Amino acid sequence: MKLLLVGATGLVGSHALRLALDDSRITQVTSPVRRALPLAHHKLRAPIVDYEALPTDADWWQVDAVICALGTTMKVAGSEAAFHRVDHDYPLAVARLAHHHGTPTYVLNSATGADANSRFFYNKVKGELERDLAEVGFSSLAYARAGLIGGARTESRPMERVAISVLGALGPVLPRRLRVCPPQNIARVMIESAIQARPGVHIIPSTAMTQ
Repeated sequence: MKLLLVGATGLVGSHALRLALDDSRITQVTSPVRRALPLAHHKLRAPIVDYEALPTDADWWQVDAVICALGTTMKVAGSEAAFHRVDHDYPLAVARLAHHHGTPTYVLNSATGADANSRFFYNKVKGELERDLAEVGFSSLAYARAGLIGGARTESRPMERVAISVLGALGPVLPRRLRVCPPQNIARVMIESAIQARPGVHIIPSTAMTQ
């Protein structure tokens, strides 16, 4: 199968990229990026793009499935409007273009608590994206609703590191829905969901991605 992976430079996306390139079921991976990837592989295409002006007629939109791991933080984005653009508008633009070119399957790295009516901005944006993706028309659509994601990030998130440390220590006695989700687990279930392409809309709970 041919896979389009967006967000390949992030924590979950980088794991998804490595797993996809190693998976014999996947024959080609296209990963549009804003800056060149420090990686070369015979199955990988990594076109440089501007997410504010995505090419509408590129042949690489014609794939079997999209995995979206795009996302930022409020600190990096700098404002609610900028956060909404990266976590909602860009993934939705990718979805619409891929679907327009015949892609039937889309898998989103979403979040536990995603709800378009939430009072919490982060959960609200994730919920709005899930809602709007459901209107695009994919035959197979999946939301991986991970909880707190473990792993080493490039940017500093001190409060998140403390939470991960605490939850990691308490992991064996915590309910599975409260345990830390390793990024490789999230990436793995997203790839399997893309390959299986089950008809309809599916939610992958945090419990399917915890340690």
